[in-house]
Amino acid sequence: MHRPVQVERKDIYFKPDKKRVLARFFSLGDDRTIKVIKRLLSLNELERKEVFGQVLRSYTKRHRSIVHIFERNFDRISHLLEKIPFPKEKLSQIDKLLIGSYFTMEYSIESAALFNPSIIEHPDQTELFKGEKRVILSFRATGEGHVSSIVFRSGTLDVDNNIHIDYVGSLLDKPIQVKNHRYHKESFLKKMNELHAEPTEVKSKLEEKLTETFTYEELKRYIDEVRRDSDDNLENITFLQQALWLASSHYEMTFSLDTSISERVIFPIADTEKRGIEDARFVQFRTEKGESTYYATYTAYDGFSILPKLLTTKDFYHFKVKPIYGEIANKGAALFPRKINGRYAMLCRIDGENNYIAYSNNINIWQETAIRIQQPEYPYEFVQIGNCGSPIETQYGWLILTHAVGPMREYVLGAALLDLDNPHVEIGRLHSPLMTPNDEEREGYVPNVIYSCGAIVHNEHLILPYAMSDYASTYATIKLEDLLLAILNPDRYQ
Repeated sequence: MHRPVQVERKDIYFKPDKKRVLARFFSLGDDRTIKVIKRLLSLNELERKEVFGQVLRSYTKRHRSIVHIFERNFDRISHLLEKIPFPKEKLSQIDKLLIGSYFTMEYSIESAALFNPSIIEHPDQTELFKGEKRVILSFRATGEGHVSSIVFRSGTLDVDNNIHIDYVGSLLDKPIQVKNHRYHKESFLKKMNELHAEPTEVKSKLEEKLTETFTYEELKRYIDEVRRDSDDNLENITFLQQALWLASSHYEMTFSLDTSISERVIFPIADTEKRGIEDARFVQFRTEKGESTYYATYTAYDGFSILPKLLTTKDFYHFKVKPIYGEIANKGAALFPRKINGRYAMLCRIDGENNYIAYSNNINIWQETAIRIQQPEYPYEFVQIGNCGSPIETQYGWLILTHAVGPMREYVLGAALLDLDNPHVEIGRLHSPLMTPNDEEREGYVPNVIYSCGAIVHNEHLILPYAMSDYASTYATIKLEDLLLAILNPDRYQ
C-alpha cells in the first residue's frame, strides 16, 4: 500500500511587524542638506531647543540610544558646514543633535514581509530539560522599497517539537562598530583580473598606486587620483566602479552586548548590497576537532548585479563578511556542515535550473568546475530545482531539501539523498513533492510559493521552517526515518 510522508504543520506563524523600526541615515544630497542646515541655524537658541525637545519626546522610547544615532548622522554631514560657511565649534551639543535628527529616518524593516527562514542550534545549550533544544531562526525581512535585511528570533524546541519563541525586542539596533577589511594587493588584483582580464591603461595606473596592503578608504583615494588622470570613457568608469564595488564587500561588524538577538539587524552596509541581503542559509559548521563556527551564505544585490557572500560568526554578536569567488557566484549557495574528504563542499545553482555541487580548499574561493548533481526529472520540478539550505548528515546519506517549480510557477518542497562520501552522487529523490502550498499558504506577495533556507533535526524529527508566498513564515515537522525511507523507496510512499 502506498502512503505519503506525514507532514505536521505547526500552528505558529512569524508575520511581519510594521512596528519594528530601525533608525537609519536620511540622505538628501549636499545641496538640500546645506539648505536644511541653514534653515535650522536661522532659528534662535530657544526655538532650536524647543524643536529638539519635541524630537526627544517622540522618539526616545522607540530606539536604544537615539542621541548616539543623531551624533553619528551629524558627523556624516558636518563637513558641509564649511560650505555655508559656519564654524563647527560654535555649535552647541543640542544644535549638533538637532541637525543630526533631520538626517535620520525610521525604516520599518519587516513591514512588507518576513520570509525565507533558516534554523540552527543556538550556541548556548545550557539549563535545558531533556528533549529540549535552544534554537535561532533567521529571516529575510523586507521593508519599504523592497530592501531586505537579516533578522533573528530565538526560542526553545520542546519534547513535542513545539517551538517557544523568546520575547521579541522592539529596540532594534544596527552594529555599534563596522570595521573595514585590509586588502592585500596580490589577491585583490587577482580578483580584478577575473572581472577584467584584458590589460588597460587605467588598470596599470591603479596597480602602480596600490600599496602592499590598503583599506577601502585608501582605495577610494587611489581611484579618485586615477580617475582625474584618465579618460572619462565607459570602460575606465566601469573598471574603477567595480574595484570599489569589490572592496566594499569585506567588513566586520559588532553588536552591543545589551541587545537581544531579536534586536540585532544585519542591514545592507556595503555598496554591493545596498538594495538588499537575500536568503541567508545558516549552518553550524564543525571542524575535525569538533569546534563550531556558524556560516551563512547569502546574496547581495546592488540593484543591478548580485554577489554571493559568506557571513561568519561564533556568538551572533561579532560577524565577518566577505565575498564568495568562483563559478558558484550565483544565487542559492549552501555550505555542507563539515568538510568532505578534507575539502569544503557547497551546493549551488549556477544556471538557474539545475542543482550543482562544488569543492574547494578555501571556503570563499571556488575555482574548480561545479558538478551537476540534479536536474528536473519529475513534473513538479520541470521548470527548475534548487536547494533549501545546507545538507543534513544522516545514516543513509546527506539529506537535502529542495525547492522545485512546476506548473503555474508553483514552488513546492522536495527531498533527496546524496552519498555520504561522494555527495556529487544522488542515491534517491522523492518522485512527488514533500510539501505543496495549502489554501492558506498560497496567498501572499508572490502566490503559490513555499520556500525554506534551512532545517535541523530534533528528537528524530526534521524541523522545517518555511515561508508562505513571500509574506510570512511558519514551520512543519516530519519524522526523519519516514522521510529517509520514502526517498530510498519512493514507489512505496508516493
